[in-house]
Amino acid sequence: MITELKSRTQAQMEKAIEALKKEYARVRTGRASTGILDHVMVDYYGTATRLNQMATLSVPESRTIAVQPWDASALKAIEKAILSSDLGLTPSNDGKVIRITIPELTEERRREIVKVIRNMAEDCRVAVRHARKEANDKLKKMEKEKEITEDALHKAMDEIQKLTDEFVKEADQVLQAKEEDVMTV
Repeated sequence: MITELKSRTQAQMEKAIEALKKEYARVRTGRASTGILDHVMVDYYGTATRLNQMATLSVPESRTIAVQPWDASALKAIEKAILSSDLGLTPSNDGKVIRITIPELTEERRREIVKVIRNMAEDCRVAVRHARKEANDKLKKMEKEKEITEDALHKAMDEIQKLTDEFVKEADQVLQAKEEDVMTV
């Protein structure tokens, strides 16, 4: 029972880290990354469709993203979706491929982005701690109902704390890597 609880708690913590990594992929840095377009939705024949499900996205140069739609008639809709997204990017359309040049970030903008990614990391840490709290509450309930001994309770709580420390450390490492990425000119 305790093993199952630990594995469930670990899975919750892993999901928090994965969510953080996905959020970071959407954050714009000075370099081109197709991840920043993951949440762009295109009105394709009356249906909201993800851009990456209707076009090939590539990074031909370090500051350029190329979007090649599978259906050439969708070029205008894709261009409109990118312009109306909250990314602040301006696409250029040559009739076959849409090219998006990623502008250089100012120092001030980089610092704003670092604040945002630090908040994202803190949200991840909170999610990890919440998973720990849920597990500890369940363990205490199990001990109260005499399903486990007091020694087993303390041992399991120590193991949950070690898991928590590992995942908080991992969140900090992911944050540090992203911070370096954002601050690199």
